[in-house]
Amino acid sequence: MFFYEEALAATGSFDSSGTPSVSAAAAIVMDAETGQVLYAKNPHQPRPIASTTKIMTALVALECGNLKASTTISERAAGIEGSSIYLKAGEKLTLEELIYGALMHSGNDACVAIAEQVAGSERNFVNLMNFRARQLGARNTTFANTNGLPDERHLSTAYDLALITRYALKEPVFRSIVATKTHVIPGPRGKRYLSNTNKLLWSYQGADGVKTGTTNAAGKCLVSSATREGRSLIAVVLHSDDRYAESIRLLNYGFNNYTQERVASQGEVFTHLEVKDGVKEKVPVTAAKDLWVTVPLNQRVIEKSMMLEQELTAPVKKGQVVGKLQVLQQGELVAETNLLARTDIERLPEHTLQWKRFVGLVKSIFPKTDE
Repeated sequence: MFFYEEALAATGSFDSSGTPSVSAAAAIVMDAETGQVLYAKNPHQPRPIASTTKIMTALVALECGNLKASTTISERAAGIEGSSIYLKAGEKLTLEELIYGALMHSGNDACVAIAEQVAGSERNFVNLMNFRARQLGARNTTFANTNGLPDERHLSTAYDLALITRYALKEPVFRSIVATKTHVIPGPRGKRYLSNTNKLLWSYQGADGVKTGTTNAAGKCLVSSATREGRSLIAVVLHSDDRYAESIRLLNYGFNNYTQERVASQGEVFTHLEVKDGVKEKVPVTAAKDLWVTVPLNQRVIEKSMMLEQELTAPVKKGQVVGKLQVLQQGELVAETNLLARTDIERLPEHTLQWKRFVGLVKSIFPKTDE
């Protein structure tokens, strides 16, 4: 309980502008649903990230592997240095058990075993990690191993880690494991009792993840997540003097100073577009999905901008993309979604179109004049 009180006492550190002040070399707070950045310090600075690497290791394993498949632990995996769940060469564990060991107890040996089971070798698996990072938009991230052991090529950023974590938390198994405080997996000499290395799970209301990391080069790192009243935030601190207190400070800042607003509802009609040669002259235009944005409590001013097709020609199909809705805050794009045709609009029969063209031609030749 002492830790909790100590951390709360540290949450009062803010600069003159009201934003949190942290010792961490790099830090960020991101809304997990919208992806908006609420606070950042050196967010795109590549740095060593230690065992926070294992977030990506677990994500790739969950996307590419079979949780119930078992593997025989190799001598290489069993002999890896650093933090460990004490795997023994020749014993068998399932991929799910190894992921528990990697995320909860930060087992470097579990990570190598995961890689060998899913991709045949750690090198092949690391290639998958780097490919997935590029797919997710983590452009300043390069993985050299599965566990975060020191390597000058192995770097990421506060922003990229938050981005990767945001996607990982959409995986139900990942979300469940990183929120687990204690767990038991088998071992050759009895059961292995795992205790999550993330102390926030015991000390911060709503904490539900994610991963610690510590090396001399990376310093003390923490990727954390918490959910309150339906809102989920992700905080990252890299090379922090007090990773838990500073993570609490960042999460409190996000919860206390921001709220979510729905700016569009799926199916809501925003406007009507004219349709040329259709049985109806206009088609209603709707949002493709519910659109939420995170806004400061003291500055809830947002701007909606619609970009629409200049002209539609029948036939128009229901669900056809006809434009884009963008939401801006202080001139910055914070969210967007496609605008869709709400209904089908059939094309007029050809004879009707020919008659309309004939009538139009006659009117152009013999314009009506006032007498």
